[in-house]
Amino acid sequence: MGLFDKLTGTRHPAEGVRPLPTAEVRAALLALDGPDAPFILREGTPKEGADLVAVWRIPQGPWHPRRGQTRLRLVPAAREVRTLDEKWEALDSGERSFNGTGLKYSRGPLTSVSKQWTVERGPDGRRRLSEASAFSSTAVKTPLREAVLAAGWTWRGVFRL
Repeated sequence: MGLFDKLTGTRHPAEGVRPLPTAEVRAALLALDGPDAPFILREGTPKEGADLVAVWRIPQGPWHPRRGQTRLRLVPAAREVRTLDEKWEALDSGERSFNGTGLKYSRGPLTSVSKQWTVERGPDGRRRLSEASAFSSTAVKTPLREAVLAAGWTWRGVFRL
């Protein structure tokens, strides 16, 4: 694994894992979708250039991204799943967006972590911070990545699908 693979989050399956056919990899990924999953998995559109899209389930709050997704493209010839993360966040005060949405757009192999805190009184009566909600893109991508690696395929982060 080279430096570029490390930067993009590329992971290779363990030695000796027999690669599964494309249909079985797709079925394994679709089986992860459910009400308790940290994402909603749907079919990709031709405009997205992806076979599947995992839309992140993000708690609402001013510090969390407004929207995020991981696009997945299965490449049977290379036995790899190419992934592209996209995130839309609220702009800080004073920033302006070029497209008029008021959101900042990021893409590539992303790691996004955000937490929202509240102030409350502890058992001793002193004020303390308490985590109200949290989000991590790693929680979204880990089950997808593990399913791909268990199927004997490579998980490859890319900047463009």
